Amino acid sequence: MSKRRFRLKISRTSVALGAIAVALTAAGIPAVGQDVPESLLPPGFNEPATPAPTPAPTSSPTRRAPTPVPSPVATPAPAATPESGATPEPTPTPTPTQSVEEMMKYELPPSAKRSLERVGFAAPRQLGFTANGYGGSDGQLLEALMRRVDAPLPSRWLSIGLRRALTASMTTPPRVNGADFAAERAWLLLRMGEANAARGVVQSVDVDNYTPKLFQIAMQASLATGDPAGMCPLVAPAQQVSSETSWTLAAAMCAALGGEPKKAGDMIDAARRKSVAHGIDIGLAEKVVGRGSQGRRDVSIEWDGVGHLTAWRYGLAIATGVDIPRDLIDNAGPQVRYWRALSPYLAPSVRLPDAESAAAQGVFSSAALVDLYGQIDAEADDAAAQIATARDLRSAYTEPAAADRIAMLRRLWSEPSTRRGRFARTVLTAEAAERIAPNKANAQAADDLIASMLTAGLDIAASRWAPVVERGSQGWALLALSDPEGVAMLRGSDVRAYRDNGAAADRRKAQMFLAGLAGLGRVRSEDVADLAKDLDVQIGMSNAWTQAIDKAGQRREGATVMLLAAIGMQTSDWRGVPPEALFHIVSALRAAGLEGYARMIAAEAVARV
Repeated sequence: MSKRRFRLKISRTSVALGAIAVALTAAGIPAVGQDVPESLLPPGFNEPATPAPTPAPTSSPTRRAPTPVPSPVATPAPAATPESGATPEPTPTPTPTQSVEEMMKYELPPSAKRSLERVGFAAPRQLGFTANGYGGSDGQLLEALMRRVDAPLPSRWLSIGLRRALTASMTTPPRVNGADFAAERAWLLLRMGEANAARGVVQSVDVDNYTPKLFQIAMQASLATGDPAGMCPLVAPAQQVSSETSWTLAAAMCAALGGEPKKAGDMIDAARRKSVAHGIDIGLAEKVVGRGSQGRRDVSIEWDGVGHLTAWRYGLAIATGVDIPRDLIDNAGPQVRYWRALSPYLAPSVRLPDAESAAAQGVFSSAALVDLYGQIDAEADDAAAQIATARDLRSAYTEPAAADRIAMLRRLWSEPSTRRGRFARTVLTAEAAERIAPNKANAQAADDLIASMLTAGLDIAASRWAPVVERGSQGWALLALSDPEGVAMLRGSDVRAYRDNGAAADRRKAQMFLAGLAGLGRVRSEDVADLAKDLDVQIGMSNAWTQAIDKAGQRREGATVMLLAAIGMQTSDWRGVPPEALFHIVSALRAAGLEGYARMIAAEAVARV
């Protein structure tokens, strides 16, 4: 059975997105309203430089496309303290920031130096992008856009695409320093819960070229991954350009980790005398020092009176094996749960609830979630409910009869009590669903099996169900959007057949179906206007955002399109995404040569709305 995921069409990008700088600066950047999650990070770190736009109502199925809001204007951030989480909001740089190259001697030979003209760690072509994914777009404007993204996004596939765009090794756009631009990319990844990806981005820049902004975000990445040792190469140069007291405590921890326990102890004592930090913040730092000193200065950590979780507290607690009260985790931003899902320091049974949430978001892959359940099944000493689910999952792969495997899949899908939990289970079962033979005997499960396969991009396997599904069914609609080879051009009657199939679709789904088909160019152009009128989808609506994303697509600037798509999808749930926004996102991705992502996002919209 083929395990190929959707195929990505790759194109070159060569033309600047000058219209963004004109249209968005003048008219603002429209965005669908989203409730901003409570931040794990220190005050100011996870807040836009200007107040967030007023959320637009989401109750009406005929909601119009986003309207423009004022462009963000950055303001300086206050100095950080360890009690506030160790890092302020990174300050935007209107001009390239001077590096620390003059302050420290480079340890690598000149041939090993990496240029700031291209930053990132992933190969862009393997992800469907080009190295010039931002084209000639104004770098300062792109930074402002990144700051406007309220994560998490409602779409799993858009989140995956945006992560890949942010991590890919791409040419630095004009008017920004490469290190500062890397910091903005990593900061957005951290807010998305992508701790490992954020660390990879900051580490793609030589320390010699770090700017104050990148030092800030590098510390956050180390904390998000529970790796205080990651700060050690940065301590000396960071202290030359930053007065943040968190680096003082980092210096003490690194001295201990470097085999200098007495020096580390003296530094912690001096920090306590000078009131550099108080309470649990300095206590956790001393805990790290104790670990580096073979326990000679180990301390007990008490969470009594701690009202909120910060990146500092999270990272040092994870690094030292200190249990964090669940109420602090639940009251933090969702990114902390994704960070925990990725943490190798936690037991599989501890990671699992957060891993399922991370899988629904796209931070965790289907294969990784299956592996986690496999560990739980093998260890057989975890919670009974987790073991039972792990064994049901094994049965969904191994039962000899397809009917029995389908029964196990249905049990797995129906167990969670929330929509998000049920969607996470469809991600979990993607490859098990792929193993079900597409025939009439299994046709009653086709809709759910196809939806599950598409969460993991198994579009080729899903397309084999085309002869089985009935016209107008949910599975038929998903294949019409996701088929990698394309389908015969649909007519208006096909869309109406789906709309009128009450058992599988409703008006809202029909709106998203039309928007996805029109964006992919899979419905006859002469039928689009009538269908849009019938379903009240204002495909032709134009504003600064639609103009910017359309032109970015035409200029084949894939990374810019992904970023603008995130701006147009600022809502906590797919039901809050207007069909007009979906149309422009899908259309621009397709124009930019990213049809694979466009198909997956369009199918996801219909499956989840």
